[in-house]
Amino acid sequence: MLRKRSLLLAGHATSVALEPEFWAVLEDRARSEGVSLAALLTGIDDRRGESPLASACRLAALAHAQGRP
Repeated sequence: MLRKRSLLLAGHATSVALEPEFWAVLEDRARSEGVSLAALLTGIDDRRGESPLASACRLAALAHAQGRP
């Protein structure tokens, strides 16, 4: 089941739907980096290129869970 969150990224409102497990890992990463979840997602958004934001978030969560930057 997907959980949708509304965010303000780069000055525009958007929403991202991810499985709760991915949200949990992203929240953990934000805590470990000392940033807000919105700031973390802004960084992911800035680096994602042409890939969809939800896909980029899943890959970032997977990298964190595997201990990669």
